[in-house]
Amino acid sequence: MKNLDHQYQSALSKITQAQNILLVTHYNPDGDGLSSSCAMAEYLTSIGKSHTLYCHTEPSATYHFLPHLSEFLFTESLDKTCKQELPIAFSDYDLILVFDCGSLSRTKLTEQILGREQNQFVIEFDHHPKVDDYANIEIRDHTAAATAEIVYNFFLINNLRLDKTLANTLMTGLVTDTANFLYPSTSEHTIEAAANLVRHGAHLPRINDYTMRNKSLEAMKLWGQIMADLQINKKYNLAFTILPKETFANQAIDKEELEGVSGFLSNLHGVNGLLFLREEGDGILRGSLRTNQDNIDISVLARHLGGGGHAKASGFSLKGELQKIDGGWRVT
Repeated sequence: MKNLDHQYQSALSKITQAQNILLVTHYNPDGDGLSSSCAMAEYLTSIGKSHTLYCHTEPSATYHFLPHLSEFLFTESLDKTCKQELPIAFSDYDLILVFDCGSLSRTKLTEQILGREQNQFVIEFDHHPKVDDYANIEIRDHTAAATAEIVYNFFLINNLRLDKTLANTLMTGLVTDTANFLYPSTSEHTIEAAANLVRHGAHLPRINDYTMRNKSLEAMKLWGQIMADLQINKKYNLAFTILPKETFANQAIDKEELEGVSGFLSNLHGVNGLLFLREEGDGILRGSLRTNQDNIDISVLARHLGGGGHAKASGFSLKGELQKIDGGWRVT
């Protein structure tokens, strides 16, 4: 855990002084980005601060239990129907809080943030390795298991009150970004934070019901198919499994039900890493990379493919389609 006390205190000062605040998380938001944003929105509501929640992509209903989730403004709906116009007037905000974005491009607000007015201040909360230098205050700790852990520290260091709603919201980020505390990123401080959140009212079994024990029969069958298709590239000792669009298109399954597949498959013993490649059907391929090997940084491969992330868990997106050849696959 890095000592970021000064940054936490400076951030609170800026928040206290701000008139209108924009909270942003990454497109295709996960539980960590959403819970971090919603926890801060809950705090801003409690102190009467005008604020707006924004994400390029509509948040999944999986996280319906998070406070303020329904308040998110978005540009692209889950069914890919584009709203065409940005639903916010960016110049109206004097403070922009960015959560869990990894790189500025993941906000889909690169032009607006880099071209902001002098009176517009940006604070970044993130647990990914640094990619861009755009924030006025950067609160980054790549040793944290989740951005929600960093937001928890913001409350802790500034002696801000944690209630049951905040505890459940922050716990959601910890649970979803650590696969219920199974990932190697889980540290002593992560467990201490979780224990303190339980003391403040977080209900871990209920959060697990919402976020993990929520798969439909069709989704479980698809998980089985994904595992049945698992292969190992012996040259690189890399396990991989492919989900072509034809398989997914015929299933009445929420994409959120595939969250956690990569983490589960990373339990495979004796391989250098794992790739789960999914064809979205809109000309985009999304890859998730995992490794449990201490001497391997899987994010190097992710960056080579245009993505990024952590040493043990990374991802990327590619334009293209899958073509099956000689029992294998090619991206065209």
